[in-house]
Amino acid sequence: MTMNLDNCSAVITGASAGIGREFARQLASRAKLLVLVARRRDRLEQLRTELVARNPALLVNIRQTDLSNLEQTMQLAALLTNEPIDFLINNAGVGDHGSFATADPIHVNEQVQVNALALTVLTRALLPRMIAQKRGAILNVSSSAGFLPLPGIAAYAATKAYVTSFSEAIRAETRDCGITVTALCPGPVHTEFDEIANRQEHRRKRRNSLVHVAVEKVARAGLEAIERDKPLVIPGIAMKIAMAIARALPLSLLRVASGIVKDDRN
Repeated sequence: MTMNLDNCSAVITGASAGIGREFARQLASRAKLLVLVARRRDRLEQLRTELVARNPALLVNIRQTDLSNLEQTMQLAALLTNEPIDFLINNAGVGDHGSFATADPIHVNEQVQVNALALTVLTRALLPRMIAQKRGAILNVSSSAGFLPLPGIAAYAATKAYVTSFSEAIRAETRDCGITVTALCPGPVHTEFDEIANRQEHRRKRRNSLVHVAVEKVARAGLEAIERDKPLVIPGIAMKIAMAIARALPLSLLRVASGIVKDDRN
């Protein structure tokens, strides 16, 4: 069942920057309510001012929340169950580039909490109401990294594999309930994400490549996939081709390729 996003009431996590902010900008002229979630309140307030200035009829609520904190995540989930939400965009995510053995344990925990647990908690909180009203959509921002075991971003890739698998399962469970569930799996995108994920020893000059996709196109691809009821979308032709080839390779070759990637990162 397709989901018309006109007059929707949407929650966007990780809305203060990057893809999340772009989701808000693209939805602002169509939604009646946006609930923006992030840790940085000042960024959220700036975004709210921008969106309302362009769309005076739009209602924008701010929920300052650290999704790496389970207590705050549960509090947010409880608050959202009292709002008429019919579109959940689980966009918030954190990463880390470097050897897992030398990773900061706190940062490892944050990746699991934000990328997997918070997404699961919010989906569980909002899905029953969507099912009851036979209308709703969930867009989970995963990653093409989730299709492969990737040395150097091991925990991040693993959490994104969870997101993609979880999305497919929930989609199957709600197939006859009027709910659309989509996994958005972008490749490299120029946002603050890489700047935060890169450790000092892995800082490199930002480079463009054939697989990089503009943040505007990534957000647009996700919203269009929801309206077309697509289970999964990989923005960008080059990335689609690359992932089709990678996913067709046997695990033995992927292990060899992973070793090459590891050597290249060192």
